[in-house]
Order: sequence, then structure tokens, then C-alpha cells
Amino acid sequence: MNEHAEQHVAPPRGIRVALFVTCLADLLRPSVAFASIKLLERAGCDVIVPLQQTCCGQPAYNNGNYEDTIPLAKQVIATLEGADYVVVPSGSCAGMITHHYPKLLEGQWRDRALQLAANTFELTVFLAEIVRIKAPGKAFPKLPAVTYHDGCAGLREMGIREQPRQLLRELCGIEVKELNHSDVCCGFGGTFCAKMPEISAKMVDDKLKNVMATGAGILAGGDLGCLLNIAGRARRHGEDIEVRHIAELLCQDLDTPAIGQGT
Repeated sequence: MNEHAEQHVAPPRGIRVALFVTCLADLLRPSVAFASIKLLERAGCDVIVPLQQTCCGQPAYNNGNYEDTIPLAKQVIATLEGADYVVVPSGSCAGMITHHYPKLLEGQWRDRALQLAANTFELTVFLAEIVRIKAPGKAFPKLPAVTYHDGCAGLREMGIREQPRQLLRELCGIEVKELNHSDVCCGFGGTFCAKMPEISAKMVDDKLKNVMATGAGILAGGDLGCLLNIAGRARRHGEDIEVRHIAELLCQDLDTPAIGQGT
């Protein structure tokens, strides 16, 4: 179990949950946000999507630009802190809010950051450990074999590993075909891929090789940055693999083209 979730008991139905959409979902893959809303509502949550939300500030923060990160962090806190819980379909953005905001801010803003951090969860952790979502009661369509990529921030900062596999198994009847070196970075790393393109390309090539070696037809994951990176490389190399965010699989959104395939 994720240590962040151990202090919580299953909340009553009708809790107010704010969805932090993330920049990549908003701009490049809105289906992830819509799938997340459907899953949260199925679990009995009242979901709000505050329109005032902005970037969490992670790109600036990771580059040492704290001056520009602080106002973004304060904006996010002020926008989301009224909800019972905040749910994020991204381990890296969830990690930014829960681990880095309290280190970045001081005084009352740090207190508010700590309170928000205590109520903020990555999507699969929230579904598996907090609201404990149940299977929908209808047959899941037969899919190709699925393998799973563990994003670095989710794995190392948020303790996310078993939760997505548990949800795929319990909600979809899917046993993940594990890939070799699943805990190794795909090479995206936010601005790392732009600053170190040759190293990044070698890392994603290694990741893609391990993905294809599983024989799976679908690669799932919980961080869009990683998935966009791997899907782009797969398309460049002509590899036949569908890349999808886990939220899309869990809510049976198979009509939206896979990442990198169509619009």
C-alpha cells in the first residue's frame, strides 16, 4: 500500500473531488481527463474541474527557476484546496504537489501546501486504496496482451506500482505482461529529453525494445509524458503497439485512437 494512503479509511460516497487535469492531458490528450472523471464518478465521487487551474510548475521547478514556480504553486493551492480530495492522473504532477510544494513555500503558504499534499492522490492510488472502486459489472472487451510502464516520479516519489496492476486485474480481467527493466526511465524526464536528446533517444529505444519483447499489443502507463515519448518513438520506428493511459483502459475508452495514432 502507498504510505500516503495508509492514514485514510474509505470515504463515504458523495465526497467532493477536484480533478487536476495536467497540462499534457489538457493540451494533447483530453480523453485522459474525461476517463478520469468517469472513473471517479463511478466510485461515487462528486467531481469538479476548477477552470482556474494552471500548470503545477514542475518544468520551471526542475530547472531551478523557483521564482516563477512559486506563483504557480500558490495558484494551484488556492484553486484546489476547497475540495475534500485532489486527484491527479499523473504521478509526476502529483509528486510535485505533494512533495515539492511544501519544500518550495514558507509560512502560511507552506501550511496550506502541507494540507493540500495530505489530500492529494494520483489517480490509481485513489481508486485502489481510498475509494476502492469496484468492477462495473459488465464484460470487458477482449484486448491484446497489455504491458505496463512505471513512470519514474510515480514509482519513486508516490510509491505507485501495484495499484495500476491491481485495477487492471480487478476491473478489466487483465494480467500485465511485465517488461524487463520496467523501473528504468524511458528518457523523457521533462526537459531532460530536450537538453540531452542523444541520451534520451538511446533510453527510449531501450525501453521500446523491452516493450516489444513482451509481445504485448498495448502499452499502458500513468504518465502522459512517458507515453507520448514512447509512442512517438514507436511510430518513428514503425512498431505496431497501441499506447494508452491507464484511465482510458479502466473506463473502457477504446474508441479514442491510441496515442500517436490519429487525432
